[in-house]
Order: sequence, then C-alpha cells, then structure tokens
Amino acid sequence: MARMDGDGIGGGVAVLGGATSVQVGAAIGATIFPLVGPAGVVALRQLVAAVALLAVARPRRRDLTWRTLRPAVLLGGVLVAMSLALYAAIERIGLGPAVTIEFLGPLSLALLGSRRRIDLVAALLAAAGVVLLTGTVPGIDLLGVGFALTAGAAWAAYILLSQRAGRSLPGVQATAVATAVAAMLTAPLLVVVLLGLEPGAIALVLGVGTIAGLLSSALPYSIDVVVLRRMPRQRFAVLQSVHPASAALAGLVILGQALAPWQLAGLALVTAANVLAVGFGARTPARPRTRARRHAAPTTPASRPSPAAAAS
Repeated sequence: MARMDGDGIGGGVAVLGGATSVQVGAAIGATIFPLVGPAGVVALRQLVAAVALLAVARPRRRDLTWRTLRPAVLLGGVLVAMSLALYAAIERIGLGPAVTIEFLGPLSLALLGSRRRIDLVAALLAAAGVVLLTGTVPGIDLLGVGFALTAGAAWAAYILLSQRAGRSLPGVQATAVATAVAAMLTAPLLVVVLLGLEPGAIALVLGVGTIAGLLSSALPYSIDVVVLRRMPRQRFAVLQSVHPASAALAGLVILGQALAPWQLAGLALVTAANVLAVGFGARTPARPRTRARRHAAPTTPASRPSPAAAAS
C-alpha cells in the first residue's frame, strides 16, 4: 500500500485528492450563496470542520502549550481570511477564475527570491495567463479579482503555517486546533445568518454546509498538514497545479459556470508556470558552481535541500 509521505506516490495521490475535494466542496457551498452569502458558507464550513476534526484528533491537554499552539492559532486566522476572500471572489467572478488567480499565491511563494531565468519565464507565463483570464472578459468585477488576490496571499501563508503547525502537534491535532480557532472567529457570522433564515431553509443550509465543510475543510486540511510533515514545499506546490483545473471543472459541472476559450488558455498558462517554476526549474543543477567547488575541496555528498530552501 502506498504511504502518505514525500517520497512515495501515496503523498502525491493524497494531495491531488485533497485538491479535488476542496474545489468540489467549494462549488457545493456556493449553491447556497443566495441564502447565506459567502460569509455564511465560510462560517458553516469552519464549524463543521472543527467538530469533525476535534472528534477525531482529541487533542491532549499536556500537548497544548503556547509554543505548540501558536502556529495552529495563526493558521486558524489565515483559514478565515483565505476562505472569506475566496468565496467573495467566487460570488463575483466565478469559481474557476477565482481559484486560478488565487493560485498566484503558492506560485509567488515558489518564485520569491529566485534569480533563475526559468523563473522569470514562469512569472511572465503567469502574468500572461492572468491577463487572458481577466482581460478578455468585458466588465469583469475588479473587486472580485482583488478578493482572489487576497485569497492567494493567504494561501501562501497557509502553506507556510501548515508545515509549522504540523510539526508542532501530532496527528491532525494542529488542523483541529486551527479549525476550532476559525470556527470561533466566524461564530458571530453564523448566528446572524441562521437567525435571518426562513425556517424551511435551515435544513437545506445545514445539510449543504455540512458537505461543504467536510469536503472543503476537514478532509483537505488534514491531508495537507500530514503530508507537509515529510513532503518538501517544492513538490507540494507542484501538485497544487491541479487546483485551477479542478475548480474550472467543478464550476462547470456543479454551478454551470463555463469558461471562454481565452480564459481556459489563461488557466493553462498559470498552471504551466507553476509546474515550470517549482518542478522543472528547481531540478536544474547548478553545474558551474559544482565544477568550481571540485577544484577547491574534496567532493562530498550533496545534502538534500530543506523544504524551506526548496520553496525559495
């Protein structure tokens, strides 16, 4: 059986499955926008995820010190910001475009501080992709684009904090704590939303919210935290390339949101930019530097780059 680690296929399959789960859950959650709005869906998602994960993880009090809790608490705040911004973007510009623009967050994390030519090519591809995705749509909602960019920045922070939180607490305890924090932060929104519903709509909203919470939060967040304990952020970022395509497909099948040919081309360019930057580019060996070192010192085994270095 494949293991969920950074070297075997188990971790890769898990990340791809989690990415698909996120987008299907997001599309399902968007179906109740007319009833509760983006904020209501986010609040429901976080509550469902917190209940499910706390029941599974059952964090032990002796493990919960401020030192171990701090990354998870910060992660909870990031989850709220990311979810609110993304759903606000979905409401205005659709699921596929919103997630593709949001994807610039992980891509920027991979390109940050790099001076390789191939990364410049990747950045230009991503920029061209965003232009095709948004500039070919007359009257596109610029506020929605702004929300998507905000979600992208939060997504980059989520990757960094998920790795730190996963190393602070065992199992999925970090995810459980983070979602509990997110649920507490969004609880006032949930109360307001539920009080404003017609009695006949409450069952529908709770049912859809439960499905969205499990698919978009509980399952993928747990997968990410567990996988990022061993998988370098570089490889994790490459696998995230499936998000834009999954979002476009989920938006089409569940929400009936079809993308124009130019938008699909833009989506493909952003995805290709990520694969080029953190896949092919990061594997290019520094040959001149290696040859120079051979004349200066005895050859030693190359050390494996840390996840933090891999993302730079």
